Amino acid sequence: MGKMTVKDIDFKGRNVLMRADFNVPQDASLNITDDTRIRATLPTIEYILNNGAARLVLMSHLGRPDGKAVAKYSLAPVAKRLAELLGQPVKFVSDCVGETVKAEVSAAKEKVVLLENLRFHSEEEANDSEFSGQLADLGDIFINDAFGTAHRAHASTEGVTHYLKSAAGFLLGKEIEYLGSAVADPRRPFIVILGGAKVSDKIAVIENLLPKCDSIIIGGGMAYTFLKAQGKNIGKSKLEQDKLGLAKEILLKAAELKKEILLPVDNLIVESIDVSAKSEICGEDIPEGKIAVDIGPQTVKLFNAKLAGAKTIVWNGPLGIFEMEPFSKGTKAVAEFIAGLDAVTIIGGGDTAAAVAKFGLERRMTHISTGGGASLEFLEGKELPGVAALAEVK
Repeated sequence: MGKMTVKDIDFKGRNVLMRADFNVPQDASLNITDDTRIRATLPTIEYILNNGAARLVLMSHLGRPDGKAVAKYSLAPVAKRLAELLGQPVKFVSDCVGETVKAEVSAAKEKVVLLENLRFHSEEEANDSEFSGQLADLGDIFINDAFGTAHRAHASTEGVTHYLKSAAGFLLGKEIEYLGSAVADPRRPFIVILGGAKVSDKIAVIENLLPKCDSIIIGGGMAYTFLKAQGKNIGKSKLEQDKLGLAKEILLKAAELKKEILLPVDNLIVESIDVSAKSEICGEDIPEGKIAVDIGPQTVKLFNAKLAGAKTIVWNGPLGIFEMEPFSKGTKAVAEFIAGLDAVTIIGGGDTAAAVAKFGLERRMTHISTGGGASLEFLEGKELPGVAALAEVK
């Protein structure tokens, strides 16, 4: 990927500062309900420790504390869980910068130290240079393994690289490898699946990938703006009125490029978005007063027939309101189908990753991104500050 990785670094006797993404969900009692993001960093952590690092200082954010110390956003539960996963003690420090923190880190008997939530300080998101320098004082080398925040130029992702030699961890490297190859040099046919609620969230992705892919499949709420642009009746389904013109332009552009855009040919419809609502299947035209909440069985067949020959699939956005069981069948059917294909299957983070996890299909996909916003911006063709800031391979 042109950037230095942990394999390019000599860690012997060095203090390593590492940005991780420990932004994990917790219940009301602050018990971690999903430790996937913690587990995802273990290969990098273990590699650094096994290759002679004197100390590893980990830093992360959790939630949105808006620059204030908020108890429910403390990383203390993460330190406990990380220690269990590593099988060794983890020193938790109750702040992330300052002389007291430096002293605690220096005096720590543990090889692994976790700092308190970076976002307890507003300087983190402001990419304050002094704050970045204070973080950098805690290590000799910087490793970024937090893809989920790589699209943000924060002190802990971009700022520290001005002070320390920097490289990517295994997780960050894997994200760039899979997403980068999918966009730059995909195995063909290359098919993009886009869903979710809004066309506006995916405009830049469509514009960037339309010339590069062979087909685009569109489902979810965003599909109905495109169907409306084709003159179809969409009832009370999701519509971005101000994006109708843009949807027409995209359809015309696809025709000019001889790229196929597939839209739903039947839909699951209800009168109100409620799990107990009576549902029925209708065709492309949706009756007045009805809301489309999922793709129908004929659309599943259409989409899967197109996907059957694919060699690279990038999927960002669910095809229905999958969080509600009665409206999850379309997303599930397509997910199960592509999980069985001999293709490179790349799942964007966020809701798409949550859907795949809900259906128990994580291990059957080639790659599931750990960063929804970051993967979206990468697919839009944007440069991610946290990646751009890392040292180049000489």
